[in-house]
Amino acid sequence: MTAQEGQSLRAILEGEQLRVYFQPIVDVGRQTIHGYEALIRGPEGSPLRSPVALFDLATRAGSLVELDLLCRRLAIQRFAALGLPGRLFLNVMPATIVERDFREGLTLRFLHEADLAPSRVVIELTEHMPIHDYALMRQAVAHYREMGFQVALDDLGAGHSSLRHWSELRPDFVKLDRHFVAGIDQAPAKREFLRSILDVARSLDCQLIAEGIETEQEHRCLWELDRGLSLLQGYFFARPSAMPPLSVDHLLPAPAPLCSEPVRCACAITRPVEAVAPTLPVPALVERFRGEPRLRCVPVVERDGRPLGVVRRNDFLTLFTNPFSHALYARRQVCELLDTQVLVTAQETPLAKLSQELTDRHDLQQEDFVIVDDLGVYLGMGTIVDLLREITAIQVRQARHANPLTGLPGNILINETLARRLASGAPFAAVYCDLDNFKAFNDAYGYARGDRVIVAVAHLLQTQVGEEDFVGHVGGDDFVLLLDQACWRDTCRRILDAFAVLAPDFYDALDRQAGGIRVENRQGVATFYPIVSLSLGARPVAKGEGGNALGIAAELSELKAQAKKRAGNSLFVDRRGLTR
Repeated sequence: MTAQEGQSLRAILEGEQLRVYFQPIVDVGRQTIHGYEALIRGPEGSPLRSPVALFDLATRAGSLVELDLLCRRLAIQRFAALGLPGRLFLNVMPATIVERDFREGLTLRFLHEADLAPSRVVIELTEHMPIHDYALMRQAVAHYREMGFQVALDDLGAGHSSLRHWSELRPDFVKLDRHFVAGIDQAPAKREFLRSILDVARSLDCQLIAEGIETEQEHRCLWELDRGLSLLQGYFFARPSAMPPLSVDHLLPAPAPLCSEPVRCACAITRPVEAVAPTLPVPALVERFRGEPRLRCVPVVERDGRPLGVVRRNDFLTLFTNPFSHALYARRQVCELLDTQVLVTAQETPLAKLSQELTDRHDLQQEDFVIVDDLGVYLGMGTIVDLLREITAIQVRQARHANPLTGLPGNILINETLARRLASGAPFAAVYCDLDNFKAFNDAYGYARGDRVIVAVAHLLQTQVGEEDFVGHVGGDDFVLLLDQACWRDTCRRILDAFAVLAPDFYDALDRQAGGIRVENRQGVATFYPIVSLSLGARPVAKGEGGNALGIAAELSELKAQAKKRAGNSLFVDRRGLTR
């Protein structure tokens, strides 16, 4: 360390020349901010602006603890001053919490001065320094928990013995290193690894936080795993900022709707396998198979990138089981032994369609298939195992977000699909459906018969809409339809006419003859309620209108209220939507 570096560091410490940035940690399940990680930057324009350079110099100068405590105090003060919601994730060097702070309770004092509860703070142990005394570290972690703090382990998989850290310290949160997230939408192996890590996290009652999400594709892939991973952090949501966002409503895109045709395509299960030329000598491929024991299948590709077929490991190596095989095949080329009976599919093929293609191909004897781009150029290989795993994940997600009574898509999938329709720019009509006098029916006949009515309405809606239309179940007796612009009025009229015929059958004969039932209202007064009817509030969306799902949902609620003011089965249309 030079004298100039020492002076610069001393000036930063004594003058508190540090800036605190915050990056949100997003709870994508609740679409809220779970908390913020505090990040430190040195003076602008200085070689020590980078925290890596700053902490490296402090370590060499013997001032690491002093710097770490200063960063912590400034972060707490700034977090409180900004009034940020959620938890504060504080980066802490392991050496610090077993030294001064452990003895003197400095962090607790900083929080008291800022009027911030310890329960809102997560001590995030960085992985940049090794832990030498696990017994002392466990004692320190227990001490912090007793005071109300939670503990996180940073950069799982990137630092010093991080799996042992997890086992020894049993943190409340574990932050997964960016390496395991980067390009996960194109890496089945990473997705499988993450599923395993999630299983471990659940068994240890620990929440996993995925760091470094930078693309919409990575976000969607993590969302669709849907195995308990709801906490995400990265540039895709927000970069570190001195004035971070207070909400994430506008930051979270709607994940791809899985309630109709799955958006997940063959590109999501592509595995890179190096192809060979048809002129490759057979002995060269023998050596490759022997050198790569896990390689099952090799694609054979022409010079222009178009696949000719594959060579399958078991069939190929069987040819070399007798002593004369090497002499027989020594001068032959791979093109003479390839298997052309292999499925070749485009990267944009939906997984459901790909599954059907494989099912229909009775000539396929192996589980591997070839994936190409839009021009037919080889991209990689896929396996039936990966395909089944992805389809299962999609089905699990659909089931988890479906209404348990009707099986129709629930609120999350409704919002996703509505957002996707708005983003596409195509015209459509959003329709809110609600039953009138349904509470009285439930009170008179009980919830079991009420559920039968709701199931019947769900079935009616599904049978009356078109193939490209969408039916979602908000809950209770409320439904949402997204209908084709060209014929949405006719669809609504068919629904109302069909329900008018169906509704009387829900009632007993005497009540049906009376045209309704008499039950006590909330004030205890016997009141007559007509046979249930259906109110529809329609909001036409013009081509390219845009908007957001939350706004449309709010408008639909108002339209439904207007429709319910009319007696009997009714349709209320937002006239403004017809002129947009």
